[in-house]
Amino acid sequence: MNKRCFALSIAFLGYQAIIFAQNNNPFGSARGGFGGNNSAFNQNRVSNFNEYRQKINAEYISKTREKWNAFRVSQPLPVPDKDVKPAPPIKMNDDEARKKKEDRLIKIKDVVKPVKPAPRPQPVAPVEEVPEEPSKQMTFQYLGTAWKVRTPEASPVRLAGISENAVADAWEKLCQPAYNNLVVDCLKLRSQNQLCDWEYLMMLQALSQTLLGKGTNEATLLMAFLYSQSGYKIRLGEGDGKLQMLYASQHIVYNKRYFTLDGDKFYPLNDKITNLRINEAKYPKEQSLSLWVPKSPYADYQASPLRSLTSRRYSDMSVKVSVNKNQMPFYESYPTSEVGGNFMTRWAMYANTPICEQAKKELYPQLKKGLTGISELMCVEKLLNWVQTAFVYKYDEEVWGADRAFFPDETLYYPYCDCEDRSILFTRLVRDLLGFKCVLVYYPGHLASAVAIPGDMKGDYIMVNGKRFMVCDPTYIGASVGNTMPDMNNAEAKVILLE
Repeated sequence: MNKRCFALSIAFLGYQAIIFAQNNNPFGSARGGFGGNNSAFNQNRVSNFNEYRQKINAEYISKTREKWNAFRVSQPLPVPDKDVKPAPPIKMNDDEARKKKEDRLIKIKDVVKPVKPAPRPQPVAPVEEVPEEPSKQMTFQYLGTAWKVRTPEASPVRLAGISENAVADAWEKLCQPAYNNLVVDCLKLRSQNQLCDWEYLMMLQALSQTLLGKGTNEATLLMAFLYSQSGYKIRLGEGDGKLQMLYASQHIVYNKRYFTLDGDKFYPLNDKITNLRINEAKYPKEQSLSLWVPKSPYADYQASPLRSLTSRRYSDMSVKVSVNKNQMPFYESYPTSEVGGNFMTRWAMYANTPICEQAKKELYPQLKKGLTGISELMCVEKLLNWVQTAFVYKYDEEVWGADRAFFPDETLYYPYCDCEDRSILFTRLVRDLLGFKCVLVYYPGHLASAVAIPGDMKGDYIMVNGKRFMVCDPTYIGASVGNTMPDMNNAEAKVILLE
């Protein structure tokens, strides 16, 4: 190894140690992120980082100039249970619900534990802020929210075509210091607003289209550049005379066409494309995006129309609630996926996403009034009946034309929901308001739930990791805790663990 390569390797290892130590905003300015003084040591370290970043960008550009190979798209993977007929809601009258129950252990087929997400992708080398670089502030809209970044004062990069050399030439211009501040600002927006990987991608798309025009090759190129410089695994392709961006996902994405490259599935943002010439250039340490949504999407608050939701059995469980309407386009764009090759994990991804803070401030105090001064079992009973009876059931196929799971906020927003939406919302409420552990219970064609309620009670239950979880079915209308919907195949039941 020559001295220059050795120095770059040492610099890169030092950078990795810094990233490990800095969790909040590791990619601010070089001065703020790496010590703040003007010592020769720090200046040399930043210089080495810049040299390393220039080197890997140059290698990427060189590879981009090579001939792009032709690939044919693979057809979308269908949702595994799409042909299973959904179980219709069933009503139980109040007298039946109050009948004395016997203990019954429900034996299940499997317990599904979701795979934890990998650490968020980071740039392969820090991106240095360049305060002296002439720039102007740009404002763009995404999710009804104004986002601000710095862009170069000079005219935006334009493509002279979409040949290998034309794309490489434009990418080379994007790698110049004039664009550093834009990359820095995007990373700051991601960090400060705790954007998940999908929201970050959609934000970059809105930024690029505002600056360079919707559907233009230049907008696609800029979006791909910003996402790749942020550490994500992307590929560029050319098809139908247009530049296309493909993203790799940690999860299998359903109902989306894909291309297989080096064993990874890459999904084009333009889902109608069938054939591409693909640039196989890559960056070191690039990571596939995650579709976990650990935090409610960031968006300015716009109240949705107020809904009145009342339990039929418990009159004190009556609320008026609105949610953040600006978040709905994010949820609509979110692709159906699974983690670790197990489709059951799909519902955990929805159920583990928090309700937006504004909805919590409205909804939770109202619900808590009806949960005061009663037993823990009765708290669960009242929440269960509220979800069972305050919402109108309709099949997804009737409303959307295909299966579509809801995040908790969506169930509060849309006028109709089905079994999976109710179970997702119910388990979110129980965990937030009561602090009890919950699981989802999957039967072919149906999704229910179960709750670990303190104390001794009778009814249908499931044992998971030594804990007793009482069956709670938000679609078995009027049923109380410990009642399993009739005709459920317990031999095929699977438990899905939740956070």
